Amino acid sequence: MSAAAGDLAGPARGAGAWRAYLAATRPRTLPAAVVPVAVGAAVAHAEGQLLYGRAVLALVVALSMQVGVNFANDYSDGVRGTDAARVGPTRLVASGLASPAAVRAAAAGVFALGAAAGLWLALLVTPWLIAVGAACIAAGWLYTGGPRPYGYAGLGEAFVFVFFGLVATVGTAYVSGGHVSALAVLAAVPVGLLAVALLVVNNLRDIEGDAAAGKRTLAVRLGERGTRVLYSACVLGAFAFAGAVASRRLGALVALAAVALAPSPLGLVWSGAQGRDLLRGLALTGRLQLVLGLLLALGVAW
Repeated sequence: MSAAAGDLAGPARGAGAWRAYLAATRPRTLPAAVVPVAVGAAVAHAEGQLLYGRAVLALVVALSMQVGVNFANDYSDGVRGTDAARVGPTRLVASGLASPAAVRAAAAGVFALGAAAGLWLALLVTPWLIAVGAACIAAGWLYTGGPRPYGYAGLGEAFVFVFFGLVATVGTAYVSGGHVSALAVLAAVPVGLLAVALLVVNNLRDIEGDAAAGKRTLAVRLGERGTRVLYSACVLGAFAFAGAVASRRLGALVALAAVALAPSPLGLVWSGAQGRDLLRGLALTGRLQLVLGLLLALGVAW
């Protein structure tokens, strides 16, 4: 057994270890990977160019990047000690459920899976995708890793909008159709805004702990009220841009039906909820993101 494999079965063993790692993938954040691929594939279908095999590879890349970022954050925050006062889901390193080396190996393994799928796409489409994939992995690792993690400087939201909004959505449409269309870019905006909303409510929950640990997220910089305003702007902006997509694909109006789900997370965020009380806000935002995204995909493809 290799050292990495030995670490993987470290403090948590057997079925308990797998449950711990499964929880560390943070399933509530996975809609941020699924939605952009669904919308990008819908754009390609609407333009008569959807290649299903390439869309599946794009989904593997997106999910690998999301899970890889979650493992990388677990590792980097754990070794820096910034998870000591965490109120969110249990982290592997900070809780002692796994060694830092094991979680680092898990992140590397998932990133490698995404890199393999991305390389396959690059061979099918264009070598330039290799540079895009490398940028995605670097951005994922440096979010909380490296000597100057940009997530600690309040730039996490920009990363999420670019990579889990624009790059993932437009990229999926591009690998199927071979070109970047205005429809793909426009449809990527509501996708990116809801991905940002997911991060914003997560960081709103962690303001106190992050501030104490010296982690200057955008939520820490804006304060609670400013962060609640930002969250609302992301949610409402997503609906506004979903409506704008209808100017090119009328069926996209069906996405506005998801507005019925918006009052619950918005109400919770503006209720003054803090800390663990905002865990439900993360789940509600993920549900809104998934439903609006899938309805938008359906409307665009219709």
